[in-house]
Amino acid sequence: MSPKETSRTSGGGRSRFADSFTPGRIVMIVVAILTLVFIFENTREVKIRLLIPEVTMPLYGALLLAALLGAACGYYFAARRRK
Repeated sequence: MSPKETSRTSGGGRSRFADSFTPGRIVMIVVAILTLVFIFENTREVKIRLLIPEVTMPLYGALLLAALLGAACGYYFAARRRK
């Protein structure tokens, strides 16, 4: 039987679930959790100027919006790089 035909989980091999947690992915999960903790710990109201209007909103909302916009931009540029 060739190595390709054997099951990855038989004989002490690593499972597909274990292979999905690479060191880079673990670091990104930890960073995402720390970012969410930081965002939701900052709940006071702040004034934010969006070009002309001034908006009063919770700081966690502004931080969450900035994080989502940053993630969307990062995803967009990473997708363009792959093409």
